[in-house]
Amino acid sequence: MGGNFPFTVADILQRKHFENTMVVAGKEGLSRTVKWVHVVEVTKISNLLRGKELILSTGVGWREDDSLFLSLLQQLIECDASGLCIELGTYASSIPEEAIKLADQHHFPLILFLEEVPFVEITHDIHTYLINQQYKMISQLESYSQELNKKLLAIHHHRDILKVLHRCLGHDVMFKMNGGEAEYVPRRPKRGNESGVPSEASLPPGAVSKPISLFGTEYAELTLLPTDRDINEFDLLILDRTATALAQHLLRNLYIEEKRRTEENEWVKGWMEGKYTDEEISSYLSHYFPYYQINGGAVWVCKAEGAGQKGNFDSTYFKLLCRSVFEQRGFFLLSSDMGRHLAFITINQRDEATWKSRIEESIRCLMESEFVQTRLPHLLVGVGTFVKSLSAMKKSYAAALEALNIRSRMKGKSTSLFYNDLDLYRMITVLDKYSDLREMVGSYLGPIIEYDWKHNGKLLETLKVYLQCNGSKQETAKRLFIVRQTLYHRMEKLERFLGTDFMEADKRLALELMLKAYDYLMSGGEMHGKRRAALGAE
Repeated sequence: MGGNFPFTVADILQRKHFENTMVVAGKEGLSRTVKWVHVVEVTKISNLLRGKELILSTGVGWREDDSLFLSLLQQLIECDASGLCIELGTYASSIPEEAIKLADQHHFPLILFLEEVPFVEITHDIHTYLINQQYKMISQLESYSQELNKKLLAIHHHRDILKVLHRCLGHDVMFKMNGGEAEYVPRRPKRGNESGVPSEASLPPGAVSKPISLFGTEYAELTLLPTDRDINEFDLLILDRTATALAQHLLRNLYIEEKRRTEENEWVKGWMEGKYTDEEISSYLSHYFPYYQINGGAVWVCKAEGAGQKGNFDSTYFKLLCRSVFEQRGFFLLSSDMGRHLAFITINQRDEATWKSRIEESIRCLMESEFVQTRLPHLLVGVGTFVKSLSAMKKSYAAALEALNIRSRMKGKSTSLFYNDLDLYRMITVLDKYSDLREMVGSYLGPIIEYDWKHNGKLLETLKVYLQCNGSKQETAKRLFIVRQTLYHRMEKLERFLGTDFMEADKRLALELMLKAYDYLMSGGEMHGKRRAALGAE
């Protein structure tokens, strides 16, 4: 299909008005592509050209000035012009030997018209041809795209698309998925010393590759290997269309696979509920996923406000996105829809020492994705404990749920994703469950909270920062943006409410816990209006 492209200097020499011409230099450059034709009669031309233009001239701009002609020729070479055609006679009678040497050196065609020719007719003829070629190319591209679209509806393997590309252009085709071996159309026998994973250096000269990206990362690569002719502009356009079609096909296959995995939901749910032994789990994984290495794992869960609204959330696509993001960082995912939240068993395939940082990076990447930003802006995530035993995922799942509940309760507060980092909040949830947490917080902080409410004060904030600064008054004043005298005044009041020994180890620990508990109660919306401030004053 692409045989008529490109249009070269040699092709132009076969057209009307070029019968009586002579190529005096640059014969090795007759295969240069011509995209347009210009008539030029000036000697300063470099800022007017874009490359691949054939220049027609009578020589009036330089007449018999060899230095001007050499300057023009040098500019044309530097601007990647296709060639220069000069009409001998009226203004130019000969070509300097130095110019011929320069043109030969750069394989730049220098063509002489040995008789007067109509430049207007030449430009009209060639431009008409080029425009028709462009129209033909667009038509062929459209036909090719339609053929691809029809194929996409019926094919079951990406190799069928590769065959369409090979049949269209005649070039050999290579396709390689990340981590896989290269496939060729037509097939070529594998030599004994070949690894099946070609390097860039092993590709033939002129080969062109196009990456295929899914979910913002390179998933595969499509390469044209030139055979009887060089790869041209039309080939590149066809390559681009084919890469897009392959991306659609691969995404559809991934989507279908994710749908199939969704059907395994009940089995995965049973795993997280602790219904299976290590042997049963290992047997299942080795049967369905024999190529995955298992090195412990953890469960993470997520939920989002509004995600359940009809038409607003495609959970299959979301799980596919999660799988892509996590697999890039050394995890294998199994998911289960648990009703009000999604749960993911995250099987580690790399060094256990880096699992936490890799999960953190994966979730950050997920949260920054366009899908989550536009569809799930209020997504909340909790990560459970890392377990080495596969049957212990029940423990990790319970921890992930608790982490999610804490983070859901503490909206607006900077809290860790990980259950193991939420020690104080975990203690607070236990206190809240088995005792009167409001009364306990009030017994420690009630007088301070009431004072702040009545006097619009900032004693509670001062106490928090003072504890965070380990009792450093200078650092506390700096972080609160107040002078030392103001801080001393506040500290006197705090000592009156808490006692002068409130920085002793036991009391300080209790105060830090109660400050966290106060934030926990406030985030839960348990107090309203003025009574929120007067916690513990009842």
